[in-house]
Amino acid sequence: MLTHPTLDKLHALKLHGMVHALGEQMHMPEITALSFEERLGLLVDREMTDRDNRRLKTRLHQAKLRQSACLEDLDYRHPRGLAKALMTRLALCQWVRDRHNVRITGPTGIGKTWITCALGHAACREGCTALSLRLPRFLQEWPIAQADGRYSKLMMTLATTDVLLLDDFGLTTLSDPQRHALLEVLEDRHDRRATLVTSQLPVEHWHEAIGDPTLADAILDRLVHNAYKIALKGDSMRKHQAKLLPQGLSE
Repeated sequence: MLTHPTLDKLHALKLHGMVHALGEQMHMPEITALSFEERLGLLVDREMTDRDNRRLKTRLHQAKLRQSACLEDLDYRHPRGLAKALMTRLALCQWVRDRHNVRITGPTGIGKTWITCALGHAACREGCTALSLRLPRFLQEWPIAQADGRYSKLMMTLATTDVLLLDDFGLTTLSDPQRHALLEVLEDRHDRRATLVTSQLPVEHWHEAIGDPTLADAILDRLVHNAYKIALKGDSMRKHQAKLLPQGLSE
């Protein structure tokens, strides 16, 4: 008789995990063998799990990861110079907590973005916030944010996100406003938050891609040092995957 009012109160308190767990217990005859404390413990555990799952869903939504990827699915069979020991270490996300950087370089199609998204997913699972941006598009939209009033909020988001994922660095030489914008973002994050950058260019060519020698020194000083290095090589993963498709479906 008291079950429905209790469920209504749990809903009002937003204890949705306990609501579902209590409903399940009501349909389990064997549950009566447990003590009150044991049944209450199961309800509390379910509520904690439900809240953790909701928070993870929110963090993944805010991260805007471009691909659905997780490190458990990482393919080490394709020869591309990916060190399993390093990836196992990065999966623990201590690099995020230590506010270190990661740089991933390699040719197009080698899996840089996928690995980036997998590391972002791992960070979200560890309770960290993440944000994925394609650097060329972000730098193009930067003046718009300055003009329409979003600048301060955007800068705060970029400065406080635990791990910022910047994809496709160095596709074109940066303009002077873009160089200053990138330096401003990295300055706010330096020694305070973790940053991951991917690029088709080897690191020795990043200075040239930035353009201005003085600003390039400042940007790379904040980006390259204290960074884990992943230098990928080999054939495109897309080419490898196309070979695995049935004949006639790879085009």
